[in-house]
Amino acid sequence: MLNLIMFNFSAIGLLDLLARRLTLAFSTIPDFTDWLVTAMLVLAYTAIALPVGFWSGFLKIDVQTSWPTITGVLIGCLLTPGLSEEVFFRVLILPHPRENVPGLMLWFWGWASLVLFVVYHPLNALTFYPIGRSTFMNPVFLLLAAILGVACSIAYLQSGSIWPAVAVHWLVVTAWLLLLGGYRRLYG
Repeated sequence: MLNLIMFNFSAIGLLDLLARRLTLAFSTIPDFTDWLVTAMLVLAYTAIALPVGFWSGFLKIDVQTSWPTITGVLIGCLLTPGLSEEVFFRVLILPHPRENVPGLMLWFWGWASLVLFVVYHPLNALTFYPIGRSTFMNPVFLLLAAILGVACSIAYLQSGSIWPAVAVHWLVVTAWLLLLGGYRRLYG
């Protein structure tokens, strides 16, 4: 009976922690420095991803011109992967900067978040999103996803707000889908 009571207190404590993280992440307004760091992260990601992607043949210039496709991608990517993945892989897993966790603990959760983020993609392709199987199992895609995960984590941890991480994720995925062959790779 005591174990059950302790579990309830632990579960309530965990739910309280997650609710606090969600509230802080959504209510924290990024300042100019946060957006400047976000822009630098996008530029750094671009400087790595484009050479790797073009060299490997994973990326190709392929501009989508259909307005329904463009609109659908812009809106759809804001919701998923933008918001949904950032809530799960950054906000719920990573300690919020106001929690003042020790550096070693922050590194642990950062690595856990990154590993889960990368592994999620092939698991998603094997279960709920089979159309993405060949893409989400591609080593270059997984490398670029890992680098994206690092960039989104830095954006979140630096700002304490979900919005810079969502912006990075949304911008990278929409650029890939609409300009760099991602849409054709996924949907033919």
